[in-house]
Amino acid sequence: MAENTVAVNDATFETTVLKSSIPVLVDFWAPWCGPCVAIGPVLESLAQEYQGKVTVAKMNVDENANIPASFGVRSIPFLALFKDGKLVDSVVGAVPKTKLVDLIKKAL
Repeated sequence: MAENTVAVNDATFETTVLKSSIPVLVDFWAPWCGPCVAIGPVLESLAQEYQGKVTVAKMNVDENANIPASFGVRSIPFLALFKDGKLVDSVVGAVPKTKLVDLIKKAL
């Protein structure tokens, strides 16, 4: 796991994401997914830029089935933005960094 992002799983999702005092951008991904791997460095830089304002979390969908299923994750990368315990927005695919910045700004 990269140094600025946080790994979450089915067991830690509620505490890390839903009960967070700041917005959380969750990357639902898998190691075999090319676009997921490609967007990794972008998420790492966002985690660094928004440190203390937004948490960037990564959830491996191969290792965790319950949470992705509960949010209807069907294709990855699926990037979901949570604020105050609620899903506020999401995007699918390896989108440009500017699109993710716009997503984050909505929650700040």
